[in-house]
Amino acid sequence: MKVNEIRKTFLEFFKEKGHLIYPSSSLLPIGDNTLLFTNAGMNQFKVYFLGEAEPPSKRITTCQKCLRAGGKHNDLDNVGYTRRHHTFFEMLGNFSFGDYFKKEAILWAWELLTKVFKIPKEKLYVSVYYLDEESYNIWKDEVKVESERIYKFGEKDNFWEMGDIGPCGPSTEIYYDLGDEKLELWNIVFMEYNRKSDGTLEKLPKKNVDTGMGLERLLSVLEGTNNNYHTSLFVPIINEIENITKVKYSEETGIAHRVIADHIRALVFAISDGIYPSNYSRGYVLRRILRRAYKFAQKLNVNEPILHRLVDVVYEIMKDAYPELSENIKIVKDIIKSEEEKYIQTIGRNIVYLNEVVQKSVEVIEGEDIFRLYDTYGIPIDLIEEYAKERNLKLDLEEYDMILEEKKRGSREKKKSLLIENWDYIDKSYKSTNFVGYDLLSYKTKIAKYKFENEKVYIVLFDSPFYAEGGGQVGDRGYLIFEDGSKVYIEDTKKILNDIVLIARNGVFKNFKDLNVNAIVDKDFRRSNQRAHTATHLLHASLHKIIGEHARQQGSLVENDRLRFDFSHTRALTDEEIKAIENMVNEKIMENIDVVWQYKEYLEAINEGAIAIFEEKYGNIVRVVSIGDFSMELCGGTHVRKTGEIGFFKIIKEEAISSGVRRINALVGKKAIEYIREIELILRKSSFLLKSEIKEIPNKIEKIYENYRILQDKCVSLEDKYANKISQEIEYTEHNGIKIYFRIFHDIDMELLRKIADRLDNKNSIVLLFSKERNKVIAHIRVGRSISNRISSKELIVNILGKGGGSETKAEGGTEDLSILNNLESKVRNKINELLKA
Repeated sequence: MKVNEIRKTFLEFFKEKGHLIYPSSSLLPIGDNTLLFTNAGMNQFKVYFLGEAEPPSKRITTCQKCLRAGGKHNDLDNVGYTRRHHTFFEMLGNFSFGDYFKKEAILWAWELLTKVFKIPKEKLYVSVYYLDEESYNIWKDEVKVESERIYKFGEKDNFWEMGDIGPCGPSTEIYYDLGDEKLELWNIVFMEYNRKSDGTLEKLPKKNVDTGMGLERLLSVLEGTNNNYHTSLFVPIINEIENITKVKYSEETGIAHRVIADHIRALVFAISDGIYPSNYSRGYVLRRILRRAYKFAQKLNVNEPILHRLVDVVYEIMKDAYPELSENIKIVKDIIKSEEEKYIQTIGRNIVYLNEVVQKSVEVIEGEDIFRLYDTYGIPIDLIEEYAKERNLKLDLEEYDMILEEKKRGSREKKKSLLIENWDYIDKSYKSTNFVGYDLLSYKTKIAKYKFENEKVYIVLFDSPFYAEGGGQVGDRGYLIFEDGSKVYIEDTKKILNDIVLIARNGVFKNFKDLNVNAIVDKDFRRSNQRAHTATHLLHASLHKIIGEHARQQGSLVENDRLRFDFSHTRALTDEEIKAIENMVNEKIMENIDVVWQYKEYLEAINEGAIAIFEEKYGNIVRVVSIGDFSMELCGGTHVRKTGEIGFFKIIKEEAISSGVRRINALVGKKAIEYIREIELILRKSSFLLKSEIKEIPNKIEKIYENYRILQDKCVSLEDKYANKISQEIEYTEHNGIKIYFRIFHDIDMELLRKIADRLDNKNSIVLLFSKERNKVIAHIRVGRSISNRISSKELIVNILGKGGGSETKAEGGTEDLSILNNLESKVRNKINELLKA
């Protein structure tokens, strides 16, 4: 049975049992910040298991993409060394949400394995949780499995948990007898509990079933091999690795082949799902996978990028099951190749230092060496661990941590300065600032606390209409007006813990006698920020629609009719793409769509399609900003009420800021109009100077440039002829066997002086060429290599001009002191004589 047929057979079997066939979710967990990657079939159904939402069907079946590397379920370090550990794998599963339970789940699993896949019953064993008598009796009495083939295990083996918190419950497992070991084939979890953050268990509203059978393991059984890497999912990849590296694979010596074959699958699917290598969170784990793969490629005598060349093989194997791969295959290749090149250029070339440390270490790699490798050569700890593991060396991470802590201490002290301590005044009833600025730009309130510090005054209000810097949006400006009419200008607003802190300049006042104020936000500044912020949401949505869902936000800045937006993408946007993005954003502005915000439960918002910034931390209740049906994001920033208020959107620059991350700079509102007017003025001036219509300017400039190149070529030719001619005319004098060439020119530039010097005898000679060029004297000096130990060009030019630079054999410089030309030749010769005698 082919692998595609196995997937289909599994899903169709459960469809006949009343299950809805549900598509695999992304490897990027949507709406679950507790996970780095989707690591089990049930991840996308967590809200249904918890009873927080209604499933589309009480019975669902899937073939789910999974990745286990980092977090509680982490198989990375074992991959390659065993027959069955993987980072990426596919999980076949069937699920019940408050419908069938233990009996049906067990009977159907047995039916599928023994009757449909025709696995001999005598090859199968089962295990149950030692307290689960119900499951034990079903296996023994209804399935008729002999009691000696039923094992009772504890929590470690037969109590399944998705993570440190979340749904969990007892499980029963089906094993396949390989002779030398029993292969865990199918895990059936009876999801009855929810593990809380304090470690306690609480009953779920309904009893659920969550089953998972690794496709790779099932395939190895059905294809009659006891090694997942010898199945049709991996053999073509290993064959291609052999073709590229010219190193043959064997089970005994094939660790590197297995590591690469596994890791390239993980990379292809993760990157295709929009997870890009980076220096933080899941991106860092993915970078670690890629670098681990390349490290093992180096063991196969590889010193150039090769991983990207395996992408097509993975695609050919998986394209029928996952046709969406075709949309991102070029991006996947580009990112992997870029990361390989970066590794080779940085860490790869510094591996020699890691090898030196490993070679000299006995039993333990010292913390000081670890820190030096990390801090000086950029070699990450996990890579050091990999090399240490091969030599059975331990790492002195305690000493490393102490050194690192010492280095970080200064940084922490700096961060502490952001916290304000020892307030001059605190109202005893104050707890936290109440933000009223979504709806109001002025508000009568009272000062809760303040502090005078150097040139700054920090003020916290009970109720504040001032928006504090956050989510990429800069803080508000404005005024505090006291009851006596005095005014304090607020130049910035920050969020520090639960305080919205207003920052003002000291010197305007000495102290606060009156604590009642009217807080007034600078409405023009706020509105300009709102225009830019809403435009950012329109831009984000447009990027998704025009270049793809992988274009995820990586950072942003929103201020005063200007925005900067960083997004994941591997190449520069084309002119056509930039035009399409601008057009789409401006169309939505002209449609004058209502911008609405409402508060929802986090999971509800995510399930409705709201975009979350995955590195952000969200509470249970979130603010959802929607622009019609075009955009929906979780956002705490301020926005316009209608898109028409933005006025106009214009991209002014698109650039790369790091590998796989691009940046768009854009203007909106008044600044966008000012920018267009600036460009228009430049075009009008250019049109006047070029005596051309504006639309003809590019053609006119091309013609001028072409003429310039022709004239430049002619000029170079004439300069060469002149240099040839004049170099023959310059006579030299001889001093102790040294030829001395001296000449003062008028209105000759440095480039021509160099050409003349090139044509003179430079072997055992001194060349001194000068030119009076307007109000400046320039000089070019050469000294033959055979005499440069007695007299140097650099020394000569400084003695003559008082400044200049170069080497022992060649130097040049200039001065505005024209008096040096007086009796210059005589002075130069005297200086040469003096230096040669010395």
